Amino acid sequence: QEQLVESGGGSVQSGGSLRLSCAASGATLSNYCMGWFRQTPGAERGGIATLYSDANIGYTESVEGRFTIYRDNAKNTLFLQMNSLKPEDTAMYYCAAGVSYATDSCTFNYWGQGTQVTVSS
Repeated sequence: QEQLVESGGGSVQSGGSLRLSCAASGATLSNYCMGWFRQTPGAERGGIATLYSDANIGYTESVEGRFTIYRDNAKNTLFLQMNSLKPEDTAMYYCAAGVSYATDSCTFNYWGQGTQVTVSS
């Protein structure tokens, strides 16, 4: 059974950095498109970074230039490097894996349990 487990969340001051990890079991991540999402209380979960393939990556405007999504196939792990963190980045962060049926698309089927990131000013 496919399972994704996030780690690396925590509390950091504004301007700091964190690296989130998403370790997979029961699935080979190189076979999937991958994404990072975040959610705050009362809000919908929103995608912030998608790895459609190792050569095709997209970011939402609010994180572009500060966050980097990448995958280590040898470790079967997805990462999200977050730099220049802001208080508005505070959220629960989730990773997801899915299938790409077309260019620049990913249908996510598997989700992790989330890891909390808190950025203080």
